[in-house]
Amino acid sequence: MTKSRAISPAGPPPTFSADLHLELHGPGLRAGLIQALRDAIRTGRLPSGTRLPSSRQLAGDLGMARNTVADAYAELVAEGWLVGRQGSGTRVASRIEPRKARPAAAPARPARRHPRYRLLPGTPDLAEFPRKQWLAAARRALNTAPNDALGYGDALGRLELRTALADYLGRVRGVYTAPERIVICAGFHHGLTLMAQVLKARRVRAMAVESYGLDLHRDLLNNAGLRIPAVHVDERGARTDELSELRGIGAVLLTPAHQYPTGVALSPDRRVAAIDWARQSGGLILEDDYDGEFRYDRQPVGALQGLDPERVVYFGTASKALAPGLRLAWMALPEELIPDVAAAKLHADLLSSALEQLTLAEFIASGAYDHHVRSMRTRYRRRRDQLVATLAQRAPHVRVTGLAAGLQAVLELPRGTERSVVRAAALQGMEVSGITPFRYAGDAPSRLPEQDALVVNYAAPSDSAWSGALEALCNVMPQKVPS
Repeated sequence: MTKSRAISPAGPPPTFSADLHLELHGPGLRAGLIQALRDAIRTGRLPSGTRLPSSRQLAGDLGMARNTVADAYAELVAEGWLVGRQGSGTRVASRIEPRKARPAAAPARPARRHPRYRLLPGTPDLAEFPRKQWLAAARRALNTAPNDALGYGDALGRLELRTALADYLGRVRGVYTAPERIVICAGFHHGLTLMAQVLKARRVRAMAVESYGLDLHRDLLNNAGLRIPAVHVDERGARTDELSELRGIGAVLLTPAHQYPTGVALSPDRRVAAIDWARQSGGLILEDDYDGEFRYDRQPVGALQGLDPERVVYFGTASKALAPGLRLAWMALPEELIPDVAAAKLHADLLSSALEQLTLAEFIASGAYDHHVRSMRTRYRRRRDQLVATLAQRAPHVRVTGLAAGLQAVLELPRGTERSVVRAAALQGMEVSGITPFRYAGDAPSRLPEQDALVVNYAAPSDSAWSGALEALCNVMPQKVPS
């Protein structure tokens, strides 16, 4: 006979506070219960000191006589498996230890040195995440949330967050949108995946990308079945005049406010050229505004989307302003794309937590988001200024290029030194990236300069680690141009 039961407490919590699953084996209920309890204790499912249900409760849950359970308890007490004390019930004896399988010996591996300083691009200073303010916003949001906020909700995302974002993006980034044209997604990668699916369904076969960018995004588009020719990047941003020369493209992915990773801004004439191409060809511009709020030498340049909201898909994210672990991003869409994107998101997965969305909505509406961004803008500007000044003194052959903006800077190195500097940094316990992995020529012969450089994230280290990271960086910089 086998009897499997999950036991839930029927009375007040002091009797037993957790469910207990027992497999009863054997010809009789008493013998089966004894063996099931022995097995649960032996294997460690009932650890030492666990309080068992009263004989009355367990009998009721298992559907057997109370005397049967009492006799089983008495026998296990006599054998030393259980202990019974007046006023404290029946518990698992402390001297019983589960038998643990001996783990197989793991093959010896060389010791891996964890980097002391992580200067790879893409991450803000996580130590400065506004925990107290975020917790307060979460508490307010949860206290005022309607019951339907805990359901599956709208594929576009919570209306509260879309409303707050429409106001914020218009005020701060010059984005022309409305709550019903915003879709919440779980990071830029998620949003780009949705757009790739929609474009593919609309028979778009190719999307142009900038000649510097993340291979992760290029791989995503390739895997979606899109061809990805390159638009070359120079000191004035992407060469958007090349778009009309690229055959068969239906979209282009740009980082106009602050090109990633070179750090240049798209010049005004090239912004206009991009919009003209989209209007004349019927194509779409996908604008990644990943750190557009962080400009230090002047007011941030407004989003390209404001020039033509019906031809530009605007992407924003909380990953750089707050933390990537929140998995919150947004798209401001042309009106004609809303049904297709919403359907693609609903078909794939809603992904973003409704409670996190409500919290961010409250965080923005309360002014805490603006305050945090201003605070981090000051902090990152100070870091960048220190980086520029220190390198000018310690490594004058290394030039910091790009705008005074964002979370990382490009450090131009003497020709032929990029690989050796990255290797030397690793030996010193420092993670940095050269610029080479970001280059992409597409289908055309490369017209990219072969300048060696590092892409250094000055935002990621905590305040306590920054001085050490800067010193370590200077120590691996080449001191003179190789002859």
